[in-house]
Amino acid sequence: MKFGLWYDFRNPATAQRTDARLYAETLEQIRLAEQWGYDDIWLSEHHFMDDGYLPSMLPMAAAIAAITERVTIGTNVLLMPFHDPVRLAEDCAVVDILSNGRFIFGPAVGYRLEEFATFNIDRKFRGSITEEAIEVMRKCWTEDEFSFHGKHFQYDNVRCTPKPVQRPIPVWLGATQGEALRRAARIGDGLLGGGPSRAEYLTALAEYGKDTARPRIASTGRWLYCSKDPERDWQRLRPHALYQLQNYATWFRAAGQPAFGDPPVDYDDLESRGLYLCGTPDQIIEHITELYESFPFERHFYWAAWPGMDIETSSRGVKLFADEVIPALRHLGE
Repeated sequence: MKFGLWYDFRNPATAQRTDARLYAETLEQIRLAEQWGYDDIWLSEHHFMDDGYLPSMLPMAAAIAAITERVTIGTNVLLMPFHDPVRLAEDCAVVDILSNGRFIFGPAVGYRLEEFATFNIDRKFRGSITEEAIEVMRKCWTEDEFSFHGKHFQYDNVRCTPKPVQRPIPVWLGATQGEALRRAARIGDGLLGGGPSRAEYLTALAEYGKDTARPRIASTGRWLYCSKDPERDWQRLRPHALYQLQNYATWFRAAGQPAFGDPPVDYDDLESRGLYLCGTPDQIIEHITELYESFPFERHFYWAAWPGMDIETSSRGVKLFADEVIPALRHLGE
């Protein structure tokens, strides 16, 4: 089993720190996390957020590649409809070269209404845009010259250089249900997702004649914080959790995809959802083991810091997870 950390670089005003400080502190944590035994670093993308949610994943991935030697760097997820595939393929190739082949490209179709409106992208075409873009990018990475004429993209005589170390870079699609899961099974190399979607994904893999014996899945499960004193730490951390879930629930509901239901109104409402686990190493080991036994996966990752969490608190949980959870679960999948 491989274990990873997930970052969005959100910096709400309550944190009272500059973006430059947040970036520097987080990159230092990532450098240390590699030494502590983590295998993957995942980045998340959104746009036009008051708290500076990371909008530019590839520059950050390049920065991480430059300060690490071993960890895999992935995008979970890059919002494909908002990017030109040829330009993006070039950026991905550069990150893959900087990291010497340690990059996973993880796209998804997106959902936030504000992003589609501002980028002037018709949301109803997000699936077909994503499929065409991935096809174009793979051609950029593997073919000396190509032309492409699709519904959304038109290119003639493209010569995309430099080529990545991995030819092609692996593409793991983010998906949770329905057609997105089928798309991930049909054109992806792996799935970024969790929960009941894993069983649906396996069914789709079988339908498309793909390997179902060892499906390539990276799973998240509950949002975690590893603590020696969960009751104390939860009291300190729950404002960050409430802020995070209120945001996601609001965005998904506005998009007609109420994956998290209505936004939680208070801490009791938040806790009743069961989405967060501020737990001891033993509690977290039990949670991940149960998750794995319900449907195996090859990678597990979790948010390293909920929005506004200070770096000292974040690093304490990240280090405790590395010291006690990873060694206890490393054997899974062997």
